Order: sequence, then structure tokens, then C-alpha cells
Amino acid sequence: MRTLMPHAKSESKMDKKDQLFVINEMCEMRNCSKCIYLEAKKKQDLYMWLSNVPRGPSAKFLVENLHTMSELKMTGNCLKGSRPLLSFDQEFDKEAHWSLIKELLIQTFSTPNHHPKSQPFFDHVYTFSIADNRIWFRNYQILEEDGSLAEIGPRFVLNPIRIFEGSFGGPTLFQNPHYVSPNDLRHLMRKRGAQKYMSRIQAKKSLEMRRGQPSYETDPTDDVFVTIRPEDAEEDS
Repeated sequence: MRTLMPHAKSESKMDKKDQLFVINEMCEMRNCSKCIYLEAKKKQDLYMWLSNVPRGPSAKFLVENLHTMSELKMTGNCLKGSRPLLSFDQEFDKEAHWSLIKELLIQTFSTPNHHPKSQPFFDHVYTFSIADNRIWFRNYQILEEDGSLAEIGPRFVLNPIRIFEGSFGGPTLFQNPHYVSPNDLRHLMRKRGAQKYMSRIQAKKSLEMRRGQPSYETDPTDDVFVTIRPEDAEEDS
């Protein structure tokens, strides 16, 4: 994220015991008005906060399908520090919560004009598209003036969870009714696996019940001394 945004200012890691409101003080000390906070839980779930410091609003997302630039090995490339063009899907203008998220994304990802760490021209595009109630992020290089593009990376999907009135808290302005937490998804997967195991056990039991019992007991040693005559073998062949 710091590579994508030349105007970003990094900060040391927070203590897990600290409240999220401490981030507002950090932003004021670094003279920042927008903040991106990445929160990792259980070493497998990644959450992203977008906040307007210090009065809000702020939005919390679940980051899904994250692929870095080194992982994708795309053919596109751009000059480090160049300013990006922001492209948004038309779905952002149809509902109020998408419009609010769009404004947060514009103010956070757009590089200010004449920033000392940025280049004064545009050579790549950030696209934000809405599909399946999620925001899909892609980064493209502008190859020619006719609009031909080549993807650079990284790529990720933002699943909105909540929008708060304040910065990192406050009253809830919007809550996603389609959001399912990763813990619930993992619980459903384990439950489905347990159901498959139980169904397999029940199938074995039903097979044993349906299998017919022998009418009389046989001794497997009865056929030990049975010999096959040569003429019987010739007839079988």
C-alpha cells in the first residue's frame, strides 16, 4: 500500500492492547487527514479501515483474494511515485453507502497535486468495481493514448462490514446485511465435513443391515483337499 501511494506516511506497529482511537492521535502528530489501518486477526483474516481523521466517517472492510505484485508477475509497469487516475463503477452512484465509500476512496488513494514525493504526470489507473456486493480493486498501466491498458497489480477485494459516523468508532451509519464473518464460514465448512463423515458412517451401517445373512455356516477348510482332474481342466478350457 505504501508503494502504491507516494504521499503515504508509515507508522510503527500498534500494541494490541491499545484502542483504535489512538490512531487519531498518531495521525494528528504526523499531520495526516486520512488513514488506512490494516488489522490482522488469527494470522489468516485481514481487515482494512478507511477513516477520515479526526471526525469521521470511517469504514471497515474484510480484505479477500489478496495478491501482491510479486505474486502475480504481471507484464505492466509504471514509474514509482506517479499519480494515478481513479476509475469507479457506475454502481457507486446508485446508493448512499456506496457514494460515501467512493468519497473515502477518492480522498485516500488520490495523490495530491504537486506533492514533493510524486511525479507530475499520470501513467496508471486504479479501478474500483462493484460485484457481488464487494469492491474489486485493480491497478492498470496506461500503454498508449488510445486507452490500452496492462494490469500491474496488486489486486484485492474489499467486503464492506460497517460504516461508522466517527473515526474508528461511533454510531453505525450502515451495516452490510450480506456480510458473513470468516469464523462463521469456517464453522460451516467444519460442519459440512462432519455431516459428510456421519453420512458415510450411516451408509456403512445401512449396507450391513441390507446385506443378507448366510443360510447355513460353512467351513472354509472343506475345499482344501478337493483336487481338479486333468480332463476337468481340459473341458473348462
